[in-house]
Amino acid sequence: MTLLAVDNVHLRYGPSPIVQGVSLTVDVGEVVALLGRNGVGKTTLARGLVGLTPIAQGQVRIDGADVTGMTAHRVSNRGVRIVPQGRGIFPRLTVAENLRIGALLSQEPNPRVRELLHELFPILWERRQQRAGTLSGGEQQMLAIARALLSAPKLLILDEPTEGVAPVFIDRIEDALRLLFAEMRLGVLLIEQNLDFAFAMAQRGYVMEKGQIVLQAPTADLRDVAVERFLTF
Repeated sequence: MTLLAVDNVHLRYGPSPIVQGVSLTVDVGEVVALLGRNGVGKTTLARGLVGLTPIAQGQVRIDGADVTGMTAHRVSNRGVRIVPQGRGIFPRLTVAENLRIGALLSQEPNPRVRELLHELFPILWERRQQRAGTLSGGEQQMLAIARALLSAPKLLILDEPTEGVAPVFIDRIEDALRLLFAEMRLGVLLIEQNLDFAFAMAQRGYVMEKGQIVLQAPTADLRDVAVERFLTF
């Protein structure tokens, strides 16, 4: 069943077109990768999908409902969460307070998800009274992901979740997300430049170039086709 449907979406900064006619889908229980070099419009698209950047043209539907032009708050109420590039935690609040904010956003709390997060990210509970801004980069990313998942989203958008994260944390995050996504059956749009992580996590992928989708395929087919042409720097 289609959870996210993006149809011919355009976004601009002032007069400059950034995203031009993008269409993509994410099904319930599916992880879809959005790949591309820096500056091709991936983050701008993500911001448009969650209501943070106005959509100039096109349509976005969540669970069949048109959310085009809705404020970020109203899109969030539809069960959409984003873990933005840079993580977006509250650095002056404690780890526990950050997690509590995620739980408060949940309309249907899932005790099993909290239990899994406790098992998979134990460092967060060990450091629950520590200010979030004092955590390492990998720990902050775990916190941002845990906070989003505690809110019981239908659709989760992860924008560069491995950026600035040490390899030991990347492996831990990958293993945790596999279990959590299987448990929660949510849809995930994964924006990522770590290709090994993206190909390991996603079933399908889209490649962006100059604000447009230039290729889409199962991730098993994307590595050979896309890497040399669109994803090398």
